[in-house]
Amino acid sequence: MNAVADGLPLVFTDSAASKVRELIEEEGNAELKLRVFVTGGGCSGFQYGFTFDEVANEDDTVLDKNGVTLLIDPMSFQYLVGAEIDYSEGLEGSQFVIKNPNASSTCGCG
Repeated sequence: MNAVADGLPLVFTDSAASKVRELIEEEGNAELKLRVFVTGGGCSGFQYGFTFDEVANEDDTVLDKNGVTLLIDPMSFQYLVGAEIDYSEGLEGSQFVIKNPNASSTCGCG
């Protein structure tokens, strides 16, 4: 496993870590970790996904924040460098949000 230092170019906000901790407590399984991943999304580019996982893979990047463990596989990590993983609550609902300054939202359709 890759130990991640504080200087990692990826931000996992206190708000996101707090919500993940709350969800893990609701599940009643202290072994759960949040896995963030990137998948191909067709013409709209990449899509981000979140899931709980009990096991960190050998090649995962591991980030611990406020008692919560974030896992990122190597392929996804290269697309998440410089991003901020946050949790927001607003008029449009509550959701995890990835703010990625490197992402462009263009589509060649139409």
